[in-house]
Amino acid sequence: MKEKRTLLLCGTAVILVLGTGACASADVGAGRTESEAPAKTEESFTDIDDDRVSLNSGPRESQVRVPEASGTITYGNDLAVLDASNTGNGYVMIKYTGSVNKIKVQISKGDLTYTYDLNARDAYEVFPLSEGDGTYSVKVFENVSGKQYSQAFSQEVEVSLEDQFEPFLYPNQYVNFTRESDAVQRAAELAAGTEDDLGVVDAIYNYVIDHLTYDTEKAENVQSGYLPDVDQVLASGKGICFDYAALMVSMLRSQDIPAKLVVGYTGSVYHAWVNVYIDGVGWIDNYIYFDGTNWSLADPTFASTGGKSDSIKQYIGDGANYQQKYCY
Repeated sequence: MKEKRTLLLCGTAVILVLGTGACASADVGAGRTESEAPAKTEESFTDIDDDRVSLNSGPRESQVRVPEASGTITYGNDLAVLDASNTGNGYVMIKYTGSVNKIKVQISKGDLTYTYDLNARDAYEVFPLSEGDGTYSVKVFENVSGKQYSQAFSQEVEVSLEDQFEPFLYPNQYVNFTRESDAVQRAAELAAGTEDDLGVVDAIYNYVIDHLTYDTEKAENVQSGYLPDVDQVLASGKGICFDYAALMVSMLRSQDIPAKLVVGYTGSVYHAWVNVYIDGVGWIDNYIYFDGTNWSLADPTFASTGGKSDSIKQYIGDGANYQQKYCY
């Protein structure tokens, strides 16, 4: 028997009321025996079209967007090239062509600056434009020694997004996936048979928090500059909060559901969590936890390590406990 879902909004909480409803059914191929059949007369015949019944609930089609350096708008010098052809889709691509080993990229808008490592050489990497429309400053720095860097390239870029969701549907170096990723295939399997985006979110969320365990050893030894490998995390079944969030966001984006990997503070702890967008509801901050009756604000790592306890749900349900710094 299918559950009846009614979506209610209460402040920032999203409540999904579940109930049972009558569901008519029919046996395919069932019919009367010859002795039971009524006598056939001209008046007893009528034309009846077969109902169009879905007999297969295969995987939803993945919708993986592929960043590209189109080459229509580029800036550069002998050390770096910036491809700004697709700023409307919420990203730029940068290629370093110099010889220094350690390279940083800074992307700034207003008072907020995002700092990234640029790891590729003579190949483009994609960087999101997470702060909406406006003027962004893009800079590339070469390491001189220790924490000292020399500016190698600088360019301002005007950004007008095609829509607000574009930066949160594409892969980037923090949320890194492709059409061939195992995480993408698993997301499609989890989404099979779901009725709407809420169903997809529910399936992916519960899979991640149930499938992964927190990797304490990794957390104690992780180095600055670490980037999640979502397929490796999926295969190992364990990870740190960054891994939880990156895997979940990758899976959601591959199902065309806008999602943000957010980095900030919970109290004094530097942490990562997930925000997701649902049509008709809006952005649900700090992600959501489903307890069988209600959707509540939630954090995938705390929900998993806390065993879905009431105290954990109460903490992650309080938006005041989360202070966003960056989103990717």
